[in-house]
Amino acid sequence: RKVFFDTHALVCLLEENGFTTQQSEVIVSALVKIVSTNLDMIYKDMVTKVQQEIALQQVMSHIGGVKKDMIILEKSEFSALRSENERIKLELQQIKKQVMDEITKVRADNKLNLNLEKSRVKELHAQQDRALTQTDRKIDTEVADLKTMLESHKLDNIKYLAGSVFTCLTVALGFYRLWM
Repeated sequence: RKVFFDTHALVCLLEENGFTTQQSEVIVSALVKIVSTNLDMIYKDMVTKVQQEIALQQVMSHIGGVKKDMIILEKSEFSALRSENERIKLELQQIKKQVMDEITKVRADNKLNLNLEKSRVKELHAQQDRALTQTDRKIDTEVADLKTMLESHKLDNIKYLAGSVFTCLTVALGFYRLWM
């Protein structure tokens, strides 16, 4: 077996770094044994080319046998599958027809219910509109009453303010006349 590194150079390197010749040789010998052992373990798991070709031929023969079995199975099962498929198609068509009938019934019922709900909603909206119109009229009346009352109070306030101003002016002129 070949060693893929220079053992003599490693011994020299170890001696340069403070090992004795005997210690260096022992270390290198141990490394060679470790590498050899590792290579032996690796080679045990490997197969040769001949073994690989034999295994490939065995696999190919198994594949050929499986192909033959598949062809035989396909021919025997194909007619059974075809008849089963036809039966399922017929059942599916019947179910499809039933579902379409049910859908038509449900659509008709939904249209009827929808029209009833529309008429109820329209009537409810009409009632709400009437109530809203009455409420708007009441609010408008109340707002007009409040505006009238506000204008009335505004005029009263202006009268009182004018009276207060003239009274204060009269008092001020009186004081002015007294002191002058």
